[in-house]
This record gives sequence, structure tokens and C-alpha cells, in this order.
Amino acid sequence: MHIPLTRIQKLIGQRMLESKLSKPCFSIESKADVTEMMALRPRLGKSLGVRVTSNSFLIRALAVATARHPLMMGRVHAANSRMTVRIPEAVNVGFPVHAPQGLVVPVIKNADKKALAQIAQLEKQLTEKARSNKLTLEEMQGQTIGLSNLGVYGIDSFCGIVSPVASAILAVGNVIKTAWPDDGQISVRRLMSLALTADRRVVHETYAAGFLNDIIKQLQDPQGLV
Repeated sequence: MHIPLTRIQKLIGQRMLESKLSKPCFSIESKADVTEMMALRPRLGKSLGVRVTSNSFLIRALAVATARHPLMMGRVHAANSRMTVRIPEAVNVGFPVHAPQGLVVPVIKNADKKALAQIAQLEKQLTEKARSNKLTLEEMQGQTIGLSNLGVYGIDSFCGIVSPVASAILAVGNVIKTAWPDDGQISVRRLMSLALTADRRVVHETYAAGFLNDIIKQLQDPQGLV
């Protein structure tokens, strides 16, 4: 049996192959204690008047950390036998949405300059448009860093493939209840896996570690993201 690829599948396949063949990437992984974040979410939804998802917090934390570590969105540029790293001016976060026509990636522009409520509203609008096949080209362009969350599908952890238009992607796994020693006692905490994949030509492992730790620190202090 032969199953023909859709136009979207062909395009995504070509772009991911291009990225894998052209970018020498590495991945690092750590975990964030999101117990407080998960408890805060429903209360925030009521006070802000918009549904705040885990992705809302992740996009906000990723954007703020990127603004503080701009090399994470740098891209290698070659001209006249000279290679440089160009850093975009805007922090634009792309996040994949599983839609009937295939996987599409809407982009939240200037995400580091938006409050959590704004990000939550934009995430909701763009996700609905993606699933209705109503995204405009403008709403899918300009990504400078990526986020991929498979936690909602029960996946504990994974490493993402960097988009051809970016140099890094944060892959997010499921929130898992874990027994945690706390001052001689055992408590139950909620841990989330975060795996960062980045182009080694642009950033080294130590820089990426600082970036990932910045994201974790923010997620563990969710009030600071509001």
C-alpha cells in the first residue's frame, strides 16, 4: 500500500531534512519543578479573564530568557568566504499546532515584550486559526526560536529538530508527579522535562546551559511571569 504525502507533509519533510543535514546540533536536558505553576494556572485564568495554559508560561519564559541570551536566536551567515552570526532584533516564538491539514507553526511576534495574558490570548487565537486552516502567511513567518510541547500527548521527554529558520528549539515533556525529599520529609512535586537543542556553530554547551537554567528558574517562580 502506498500512502501519498500531502503538500504540507512534503514541505515539512524537506525543511526538516535540510535542517538535519546542515546544522551540527547538540541537545541538553533538565527538569523544572512546576508545582506552583500548575497550581497558579486556574487562578490566573479567572483573574486575567483568559485561559492560561502551560504553553503560555513556557512561551513567556522562553521569550524572556532569549532576550537575555540573544545568541540563542543567532543564525550563521556566509558571504564571500566569511562566516558571521546574525542576531535578529525580535524575539518571535514559533509553536507547532497539530491541525487537520498537518503540522503548522504559528508565531508570536515580540513575545518578550508581551505580558502573560497577551501571550495566552494570542496562543488561543492562533491555535484556533491553525485548526481551522485560517492562518495567514504573516502569522507563520518570522520565527527566531522554537517551542514544541508533546507533554499533552503523554510523552515524558524528547529532543526536537531545529527549524531551518532558527538555531534552537525547546522540547517540553509531560508533567510527572514525583516523590521529592524535603527537609527530612517526602513531598510530591510536579516535574517537567525540558530539552534544548541548538546549533553548535552559534552557541556552545555552557551558554545553552545558562539559557536553559534561566527558563527553569522562571518557571519555578511563576508569579514573576505574570
